[in-house]
Amino acid sequence: MKLISFKKNPSAYFMLIPHLVFFSVFFLAPVCWCVYLSFFEYDLFENRFILFQNYAQLIFRSPLFYKALKNTALFALIFTPLWLAKALIISALIQQYRLKIQTLFKAVFYLPHVTSAVVLSMVWLWIYNPEFGVLNYFLSLAGIEKIMWLGNPDIAIYSIILMQILISGGASIVLISASISSIPNHIYDAAKIDGASKTRIFFKITLPLIKPVILYHIIIGLIGSFQVFSNIYVMTKGGPQFSTLTVLYLIYETAFENYNFGLASAQSVILALIICLISVFQFKFFGENIEY
Repeated sequence: MKLISFKKNPSAYFMLIPHLVFFSVFFLAPVCWCVYLSFFEYDLFENRFILFQNYAQLIFRSPLFYKALKNTALFALIFTPLWLAKALIISALIQQYRLKIQTLFKAVFYLPHVTSAVVLSMVWLWIYNPEFGVLNYFLSLAGIEKIMWLGNPDIAIYSIILMQILISGGASIVLISASISSIPNHIYDAAKIDGASKTRIFFKITLPLIKPVILYHIIIGLIGSFQVFSNIYVMTKGGPQFSTLTVLYLIYETAFENYNFGLASAQSVILALIICLISVFQFKFFGENIEY
């Protein structure tokens, strides 16, 4: 790609100035400040340069940080494929309806996307309530005893994942549906004439032709999974017994409850590096045979 010469077209660069200023002030500067703080013992009472001691503490002397990483990785590995599968299946199913019905379904599934995560978490707190929650009520009709969905360390993280899968995917359904709609109809007509079933058409034609969109959602889904916070903050506070503690909630707790901003900055830098490495791996592994 050839860069536009500043002398030939200076207005193009001047038009970028507002965006560059916004990017520098609200993104680049905070990131640089976070990296800077990670080399300090920085709290309410002290500001002392300690070089890599925060990183050494996290890597060698912080089992809680590894517990948070494990929980976050578990959340990402379970949530991302199930969330994407849900979006793909729903997008494929609504294609058989006329445009107005498709629009209705998209609006219904998109509604949780524009609803506050705090509000949704409060609703699911009621659903998961062990005494009068609607989920345990339906289970009691089948003769199943009450379950402590968020109070049992063995299933708390899976309860959060289930909730997140059910409320997520609205924006994905809209994007994937648009991608499927852009596939020329004559390709499907040819496959039907050859006797291909709907399932075979979906796996052999639809999925390969929307690979760029799928790759985008895999990357965005994993990044979002590693940044889960609101649900944990409202519903469990990382408990019980740290079973739902995630890296982002640990960062919040370290910075704004323990006021150890240097250590929290080091945690943020490590999380950012992990997300970058995962994204690069995904582009390398999944993007080799994708044409844009």
